[in-house]
Amino acid sequence: MFLQILRENRFASLLLAVLRIYLGCEWLLAGWGKITSGKFDASGFMYGALQKMSGDHPTVQTWWGAFLKEVAIPHVDFFNVLVPWGEFLVGVALILGVFTNFAILMGLTMNFAYMFSGTTSTNPQMVLLGMFILAAGLNAGKIGLDRWMYPYFTKLLVKKANKNPQIAD
Repeated sequence: MFLQILRENRFASLLLAVLRIYLGCEWLLAGWGKITSGKFDASGFMYGALQKMSGDHPTVQTWWGAFLKEVAIPHVDFFNVLVPWGEFLVGVALILGVFTNFAILMGLTMNFAYMFSGTTSTNPQMVLLGMFILAAGLNAGKIGLDRWMYPYFTKLLVKKANKNPQIAD
């Protein structure tokens, strides 16, 4: 019943829009600050996460540390671009309510990456609020550009499917 309210209730869409815009502002400001400073370097954060893998109560699990060591750190230049622009674009998409489901999924992915790296800050709060938006599906973007985008893309996909029917074996 709660999911039905989240997904279909018009008053829930208003509350979801407020949550979506709040999270969007948080992401946008975090990304914009990194972009405009010109000094963002994720390597210190990544090396710090590796140090949190040891001790009596490690806060970073070994599988995540292995990902950081084998994938992220060798490609830190890529992550130095991906992180600030990812944060910024997630923020823009959430504020405008465009591709809301994808944007919140990417935001949650970043939140979990930060938490896996041993930091909390506002990430748990953002995950909790983001889960409501994700669970609400299309209703989270009804007060936003998704209201017009999804029907448009649905029409395009149906039109394309009708032009190119699959040949059954």
